[in-house]
This record gives sequence, structure tokens and C-alpha cells, in this order.
Amino acid sequence: MTADDSFGRLDDDDYPAYTTGRAAEMLGTTQGFLRAIGEARLITPLRSASGHRRYSRYQLRIAARARELVDRGTPIEAACRIVILEDQLEEAQRINAEYRRAIHSAGPSLTGEDLHPPKRLRG
Repeated sequence: MTADDSFGRLDDDDYPAYTTGRAAEMLGTTQGFLRAIGEARLITPLRSASGHRRYSRYQLRIAARARELVDRGTPIEAACRIVILEDQLEEAQRINAEYRRAIHSAGPSLTGEDLHPPKRLRG
């Protein structure tokens, strides 16, 4: 690995750069909280060669969203489920926006029915 490769990782949101202790410190929470949201399958930290958990900046943002809900009294399992559902909704809205842009850019020749199978195939 070259020095340029190492510096490139500084901007990588998915690079697992943070130990459990450092991640907990950054979030103002406990290591147990991070383990609990891992057990709830909200985030899955990568493991170092020695088996230690490592977290990315993206995972820390997800954990921070869950922590906000827990701090407001939401049980941890429910907080994790809420965050997962929020992410799924955001992704569905992004896909929907892409479809709308495709329809708009295609003009009047493309209709909403062109994006769905014929009714006899829909089940």
C-alpha cells in the first residue's frame, strides 16, 4: 500500500477506521451500546486481523441516529428497527425519483404503464 492509498481512505465513509472504544467516545455512548446495536443487526462492524471490531464513519452516523432515539426513551430494538425502516424508505424514495426523472426525460412516449408488467403478469 502506498501513502496515496492510505490518504485516500481518509475520505472513505465505509473504511473501518474506528475501534470500539474510539467509536463509543465519539458518539458519547458506551461500548455496550455499540455491541447491542450490532446484535440488533443495525450495523455490522468489520473485524481487524486480530478480531477487534472496527467501525466506519457511515456506521457511526447510523449508530448516532439510533442513540438519539434511545436517548428519547425508545427501546434499543425499536430504535434499530426505526432506523432500518427510515433507510428503506429513503432508498425507495430515491428509486421513485429516478423513475420520475426517466419518465420526464423520455417525454410523452413513455408512460407509467411502461414501467410495470402487463396486468395479466402481475399476479
